[in-house]
Amino acid sequence: MSFMRGDLLSRTRKLVKGLAKAQPVWLKAMEQAPPATFPRAAGKIQTITLPEDVYVKKFYKKYPESKYHDPIKFCAFDPPPSRVFALRVLELKEQGVSEEQAMAIADMEYLTEKKAKKKAYTRLKEIARLQGKRLPPNPYPSAIKEIQAEERKYVRDRFFNPKILEIVKQQKAESMERFRGGGDW
Repeated sequence: MSFMRGDLLSRTRKLVKGLAKAQPVWLKAMEQAPPATFPRAAGKIQTITLPEDVYVKKFYKKYPESKYHDPIKFCAFDPPPSRVFALRVLELKEQGVSEEQAMAIADMEYLTEKKAKKKAYTRLKEIARLQGKRLPPNPYPSAIKEIQAEERKYVRDRFFNPKILEIVKQQKAESMERFRGGGDW
């Protein structure tokens, strides 16, 4: 129905002009002050790319285990390690360092920061053991362990939830019925 293309105002005008519809009360007011028209995208919408995206992809190729940081902490104040790496490479390139050297430096900084975080946590654990206190939670856990910690309560819930225990009893009773009844060939 190509004759019905356009916005509400143009459609209504066509219907009134073709005597398919009576003229609405609001048509004159709308013709005097038509609604704003927004430009439409011509064809396919382009994806938004940032200058550091190239280096983020290279980072993920080198460190695929780091992919799990982005989806979990997407609203955190600290950017994920991949963005920090990419921004550092861009910063070094602006200072006149070649791309290969910039990536090597950013890579070295990433690895030293990662080692420093691990070392700090091991020191925290040693201090807690010496003081006889509980071990502190890992401030730099892996993303997979964070997901498992969230799911752990639901996994344990199946052993203590009375509703689930009742369902298990019913299923056991049904299987015993089938086992006893199914023995006659």
